[in-house]
Amino acid sequence: MIKLKLYNTLARRKEEFKPLKPGEIGLYTCGPTVYDYAHIGNLRTYIFEDILKRVLLYNGFRVKHVMNITDVGHLTGDRDMGEDKIEKGAAREGKTAWGIAEYYTQAFKEDIARLNILQPDIWVKATDTISDQIALVKALEEKGYTYHTADGIYFDTSKFKNYTKLSHQNIEALQEGARVEKNPEKRNPTDFALWKFSPQGTHRQMEWDSPWGIGFPGWHIECSAMSMKFLGDQLDIHCGGIDHIDVHHTNEIAQSEAATGKRFFNFWMHGAFLIISGGKKMAKSEENFLTLENAFIKQGLNPLVYRFAAFQTHYRKPMEYSDESVEAARNGLLHLQNQVRQVAKAKAESDNTAHAEFKDKFLQAVNDDLNMPRAMAVVQEMLKSAIDDSQKYASILDFNRVLGLNLDQLDKEQALPEAVQKLADARKNAREAKDFAASDRLRDEIEALGYMVQDTKEGMKVIKK
Repeated sequence: MIKLKLYNTLARRKEEFKPLKPGEIGLYTCGPTVYDYAHIGNLRTYIFEDILKRVLLYNGFRVKHVMNITDVGHLTGDRDMGEDKIEKGAAREGKTAWGIAEYYTQAFKEDIARLNILQPDIWVKATDTISDQIALVKALEEKGYTYHTADGIYFDTSKFKNYTKLSHQNIEALQEGARVEKNPEKRNPTDFALWKFSPQGTHRQMEWDSPWGIGFPGWHIECSAMSMKFLGDQLDIHCGGIDHIDVHHTNEIAQSEAATGKRFFNFWMHGAFLIISGGKKMAKSEENFLTLENAFIKQGLNPLVYRFAAFQTHYRKPMEYSDESVEAARNGLLHLQNQVRQVAKAKAESDNTAHAEFKDKFLQAVNDDLNMPRAMAVVQEMLKSAIDDSQKYASILDFNRVLGLNLDQLDKEQALPEAVQKLADARKNAREAKDFAASDRLRDEIEALGYMVQDTKEGMKVIKK
């Protein structure tokens, strides 16, 4: 039996994964803060989490997947200073906070659908669990972990043993928010808001009454309340980007374990940044972010090119983004699709059983902490091997359960649009007449419409980019 091993940030090593309930897994993935479009750096994290979920399913587990929508309480300074990102987005676009949150929630769902990311079993908005969050703050208050300031109710991190067990930071070296002013009422730089009061003299669009006054929840309390509400005693795996380790996830652990006296999630998994020119991570705060729409769709590229690109780098390593890497991914995906089309001709002869040796190799790769670069190498090794095409096709369909590249849909591709078909027919005639200048011009026109022209032994093929 090939054991599933995952890197646990909490332990700082790969560990064999065993669920709390045999055969069942509770998975919580930190969702978007819906004040703007998700950038492709964000989406890289969701691709990694999708591979994790697919690998769990591939191993035969039943997965209960919860993803939150942060539609209130996430401030521009992660250490509880600055403006609320949703209210700021509303002011930026002249809409209501509720309208902004709904618009960008739907935009996010469209993006993950384009990337063929499996939807969670449960979507939960922070604004739908306010009473649960208030109850959790009250529990912490009753246990003596909180204190009042002029702007809210704070968690006293000095009262929680091993506060930095996830981040392994040196508390003495920590300094509060480099980009915002300090809060002189905080007892410790690492203390964080559980409930924030609405500023005096202003009316927020999103605010609620509470035992401490009118206000709104802190960002961190939301995920603790939502994960425990929907997963209960199935707190198996919690995921997010590596930027969540030092603050957000560290604070989730502190407040949750302080409230319940129990361990909060057994495995913590984090995806690395997407790096662009100049060696910077992609981030909205840097104003250097690209969306799926402007980086791929408007360029005539299939969004699955980005999914394929993400497989070339292990999720725990920084991934470089450049025009060259996108072009390489586009060509790599087209090559894989053409290979699958060739072996798909033998599908009628297939018994739908993956080749045992290659299935084991593929499983070994993905069960070794989701090693997708190695898994993709196994895919190529299998497709270039001497096994018959029917077994290759059965194997690729089996692997596609993890890959999610729609390789089972290639024989269902729609006919070319009329305008593209006319250009393709004209190019075919030009080539037969050896009018290569016209052939090149028509190729450019076809590709400008978002299609790829390939000249093969069997003739010209025109494929959606």
